[in-house]
Amino acid sequence: MAIISYKCPNCDGELIFEPSTQKYKCEYCGSLFSQEELDAMKPAEGSETADSGNAAGETITGEDGREQETAGDKAEQGAVIYICPSCGAQIVTDDTTAATFCYYCHNPVVLGGRLEGNYLPDKIIPFSITREAAEKGFEEYIGKKKFVPGAFFNKKQIESMTGVYFPYWLYDVNLQGAMQAEGRNVRVWRSGDTEFTETKFYNVQREGEVELSNLSENALKKANARLAKNMMPYDFSKMKEFKTGYLSGFLAERRDIEKQEVEGKMQQEMRESAERLLRETISGYNSVSVRNTNIVPKKENWSYVLFPVWTITYKAKNGKIYYYSMNGQTGKVSGELPIDYAKVTLVSALSAAAALALALIGGFFL
Repeated sequence: MAIISYKCPNCDGELIFEPSTQKYKCEYCGSLFSQEELDAMKPAEGSETADSGNAAGETITGEDGREQETAGDKAEQGAVIYICPSCGAQIVTDDTTAATFCYYCHNPVVLGGRLEGNYLPDKIIPFSITREAAEKGFEEYIGKKKFVPGAFFNKKQIESMTGVYFPYWLYDVNLQGAMQAEGRNVRVWRSGDTEFTETKFYNVQREGEVELSNLSENALKKANARLAKNMMPYDFSKMKEFKTGYLSGFLAERRDIEKQEVEGKMQQEMRESAERLLRETISGYNSVSVRNTNIVPKKENWSYVLFPVWTITYKAKNGKIYYYSMNGQTGKVSGELPIDYAKVTLVSALSAAAALALALIGGFFL
């Protein structure tokens, strides 16, 4: 398995993807390179494991005669060891990690073998928000919340802010849909002392082709499901063909949830979306009751994609850890915020006092 890092041809420094320019920047000499220029370069490659002479999946025998596991054997069990191509240090990762940093020289490395074959992503949405912009956006997000404790946010209390590419499944489908419904129109009028009600019933049918694109589902077990869902939506028009270079300078996770595990959920979402679209074409009635729907997929397409997320770990002064996620393309923030109940009580009291004052003033002029 190749351990990849991209080197600057001018100074041999590490190249990382820069969201603000959508190019690759050398942190040492400041040179910028386009995707086409990066594709023409030959990335530096390191060996797969700490013992480069031992192939993945092989076993070695210890002094006691028992077989010992190598990194290849542990790939499905947890931590796996690789060699940094820049300094030769060991890099320890989870079995889903596809891009990381060396803990010693801090150079970015892409674990190329993690994204090969069936695990090669089809598409990627590159980061477009820099770390500085993400930090500022997080500040503004907290500043807009009225009931957050005034002393809650302090930049120094941010434990970590990390750019991570998370894996998702995308589902596109063309389908044939049919719907039978009953429409009702009700007319009420009076004649003298008598009230009349007329109800007309209509048989309503809708049929046609429906095209749904970019239905998405998280593909990483350890991801926080709520935060992963709240990162949506992304601008899928900015999605690009996958290139490993986009991962340089960021962390990346490989999927560990297969299509079969989410297929039922995605198809249910497909049916609900198609029914909603068919229902929205019915108008001109006081009320509508859907009797039956028939949704038949004609053409389906699944894509394995990586989406950019800034993850933020924040330690409050009381020691509690808060976790946040920010969409690395749009800046949308999701996460739990603490509540200052003294502020809530004060605002409620002031609102009640204001309402009472208005009532008294109104009564004075009556």
